[in-house]
Amino acid sequence: MTESEILNVFRETGALLEGHFVLRSGLHSRQYFQCALALQNMPTVEKLGAELAAKVRPLGVATVVSPAMGGLVLGQEVARQLRARFIFVEKEEGKLVLRRGFKIMPGEKILVVEDVVTKGGRVQETLDIVRAHGGEVLSVAMAVDRSGGGVDFGVPACSLLKINVETFPPDALPPDLASTPGIKPGSR
Repeated sequence: MTESEILNVFRETGALLEGHFVLRSGLHSRQYFQCALALQNMPTVEKLGAELAAKVRPLGVATVVSPAMGGLVLGQEVARQLRARFIFVEKEEGKLVLRRGFKIMPGEKILVVEDVVTKGGRVQETLDIVRAHGGEVLSVAMAVDRSGGGVDFGVPACSLLKINVETFPPDALPPDLASTPGIKPGSR
């Protein structure tokens, strides 16, 4: 699928929102990708998962790790398509941790999958957890790279849609955003 076709999937499913949004990073934006709206439909999950899996298949991934909540559905589908194990990290006392008896073996070949990346904070936390357990991160894969490729995780990264969405710090909002309250539609 082309990036145009991927963007169209988000538009058709209502997952690309327009307005004034406060992102998890604290930045403000006129656009928001609510991937959960696209990923509620299993044929869409299968299609997007297949596209990401095709990009990383040559790497020989043993395990896919996703940060909860956003990356869960897509990460699990990518793992299914790769016939790999799937685990996730989740919040505990405000930070991501590996729980539920999940283990990462030293040298285990890991792919981190997330739905949307803006600054990459949750992905970086996930990478730190994988490395702390001795895993070998092969790549990061995401549906939407809102940084336009500007985030560097120190490992190869791929996305289905690379787009540079304009963001603003809270103390430097343009007039149209400053005049309307921002909403937080995603996970916090």
